[in-house]
Amino acid sequence: MILPSVNTIRDEWFSNVRGDVLSGLVVALALIPEAIAFSIIAGVDPKVGLYASFCIAVVISFVGGRPAMISAATGAMALVMVTLVADHGLQYLLAATLLCGVIQFIMGVFKLGNLMRFVSRSVVIGFVNALAILIFMAQLPELIPALNPEGADRIGLPVYIMTAAGLAIIYGFPLIPKIGKVIPSPLICIVGLTAVALYLGIDIRNVGDMGELPDTLPVFLLPDIPLNLETLLIIAPYSAALAVVGLLESMMTATIVDDLTDTLSDKNRECRGQGIANLVSGFFGGMAGCAMIGQSVINVKSGGRTRLSTFIAGAVLLILVVFLSDWVSQIPMAALVAVMIMVSIGTFNWESLREFKTHPMSFNVVMLATVITTVFTHNLAYGVLVGVLLSALFFANKISQFLSINSEYDEQSDTRYYYVHGQVFFSSTTFFLDSFDTKEALSNVVIDVTHAHFWDVTAVDILDKLVLRFQREGINVKVIGLNSASRTLIDKFSVHDRRDIGMLD
Repeated sequence: MILPSVNTIRDEWFSNVRGDVLSGLVVALALIPEAIAFSIIAGVDPKVGLYASFCIAVVISFVGGRPAMISAATGAMALVMVTLVADHGLQYLLAATLLCGVIQFIMGVFKLGNLMRFVSRSVVIGFVNALAILIFMAQLPELIPALNPEGADRIGLPVYIMTAAGLAIIYGFPLIPKIGKVIPSPLICIVGLTAVALYLGIDIRNVGDMGELPDTLPVFLLPDIPLNLETLLIIAPYSAALAVVGLLESMMTATIVDDLTDTLSDKNRECRGQGIANLVSGFFGGMAGCAMIGQSVINVKSGGRTRLSTFIAGAVLLILVVFLSDWVSQIPMAALVAVMIMVSIGTFNWESLREFKTHPMSFNVVMLATVITTVFTHNLAYGVLVGVLLSALFFANKISQFLSINSEYDEQSDTRYYYVHGQVFFSSTTFFLDSFDTKEALSNVVIDVTHAHFWDVTAVDILDKLVLRFQREGINVKVIGLNSASRTLIDKFSVHDRRDIGMLD
């Protein structure tokens, strides 16, 4: 293991202290209702999500591959846990979290983070836009009584005024000369609206209404479950799903923060870091988590740039919920709703709407499919999977169109020469086969593939079929010009005599 240099430590931790401390405070406050809400979704006590958010944020600040990115308990992970918790209880969830961490670490060791290069920009934009929509939709229960039966009687004009005031502070405070850019406006929004609500005694929903905050520090523990094959078979499917969903959301979030900060991240280190963080979370009574795009955007837009901001967010979160819970519970949800609406607006890629007419149709289809799938399933993994599959299909279809086959006839030798230009693979094999007339009365056929490449077993198989069709008609076939890669593939997978296609002279 190579220890980081002094310069690296300074750059990654202490090059932006004031901005990181202030942004970390904002994120810590924003994490509280999110962690509680995700705990409720998963069907566990709020402290499970809060402990997880503290552990994951602090650990990932040291071992993660993306400075300034926030990781904690998330909704995407909570949705995967629901059935496990309902059927087997919290202890099995903690065990699944530990196994999830092991799987993620192994995936990082095998450099599966490199798979992000196969995610197209259209999928990334669709992911971002879908997440912005989901973040906004998550705020609606605090604004629409019909969506929040338990708190409907406390949703009214005061909530709307407070939310509007919060947005005015968030967007207006940065315009104030000198001090406007010194203190993050979301922090001013949260502190200011909390003070106003307490001073005026406004009866609106607050953080305390979301669930009881813990009053003790997390302690090390081992899941109280039987250690046998049956237990492994129960938790393994959930752990695998948590590992994949968590890394997918983390890798996508890292890509987005890379764009926001114009810096690069180590995706494989992030995979390993997420695994270590989830292991720590499971041992301290927390649920599995991953990177959070909403909180990461808050952090960056509030001035966070280094690992210190992530560490501050996690450490302050623990201090707030354990030692200052009486004050934190008084924060009005309207203030946090205003902050999250700001995140939603800032996250959405508005350029994608303006460029909709100029982008290729395939780009727009992939983006919309990613958005629609993610929004309707509330599962980021499904959305990205659909987007990646569509991108691959469109790409394969486009490349297959670059295949052309021409021919000429030599009457003296009674030979038809076919000239193949382009890529031969599974998507272009039908066109390839249909371009040859195997019923023509000929003595010889020469297929020149000097300017072509055979990519897969399907291409080799279709060449086999073509040669056999000619041979059944009594025509001598010769394939010339095979490049070394195509020759190797055909040598390995072809079923007919290689002399028939020019493999041996």
